[in-house]
Amino acid sequence: MIQPVAPALSLKDITCTFVSRDDPKARYTAVANTTLTVAAGEFVSVVGPTGCGKSTLLNVGAGLLSPSTGAVETFGELLSGINKRAGYMFQGEALLPWRSALDNVTAGCEFAGMPNAQAQEAGRLWMKRVGLGGFEDRYPHQMSGGMRKRAMLAQTLIRDPDIILMDEPFSALDIQTRQLMENEVLDLWMAKRKAVLFITHDLDEAIAMSDRVVVLSAGPGTHPIGEFTIDLPRPRDVAEVRMQPRFVELHAAIWAVLREEVLKGYAQQKRA
Repeated sequence: MIQPVAPALSLKDITCTFVSRDDPKARYTAVANTTLTVAAGEFVSVVGPTGCGKSTLLNVGAGLLSPSTGAVETFGELLSGINKRAGYMFQGEALLPWRSALDNVTAGCEFAGMPNAQAQEAGRLWMKRVGLGGFEDRYPHQMSGGMRKRAMLAQTLIRDPDIILMDEPFSALDIQTRQLMENEVLDLWMAKRKAVLFITHDLDEAIAMSDRVVVLSAGPGTHPIGEFTIDLPRPRDVAEVRMQPRFVELHAAIWAVLREEVLKGYAQQKRA
């Protein structure tokens, strides 16, 4: 009998409650009773209102944050500490300004104790893969926003993680550069089919890239309120796929669930 394959990442009944620094009696539950899985080779996007706890879930999956209750498993094993099988691409700039592009890309290899020559070879290969061949000696201030994001992508993928965590990685880019980066990520993902958990505010982006889209409620006590299988054929071009009738149908169905939560989140921000 074939044993079922464990998910690459499994968040089981996760609750994250934070204590106020100013008032120890004041508590805020960002995420409540949330279960979320990502199968090996699956691309899952999470959408929800601003401030609803999407990044909190990503940090739990990375092992950067321990949940108040619940458990995290990677490939069937209980996670304790940093998730060494995951690579994390942050929303903000994660390049060290005093290091060249190549030295930024190879930083993780260096910290892991990889021999310098081997790290440099791998770094040059990954810079070519993300379209930065010939720019190895550039410093972050000498690179455009798109080039810095490419360097961060290479930095994330160079150690060949089994799970890729991405926190709104392209939100600061112009639409043309953003679509180029989205397609590059899909091309790289199609080549190796690693598990991806992708956080985004952009519903179009989520549908265009994913196998499955999970919708979160507004906070506090954020939890999944909808899950949609994206049955658009692959490979996909993120610009062209938006014109397909099925894309429009999926967008309407997901937005019908998401819209009220976005309005709730907006109202909460206005009151804050």
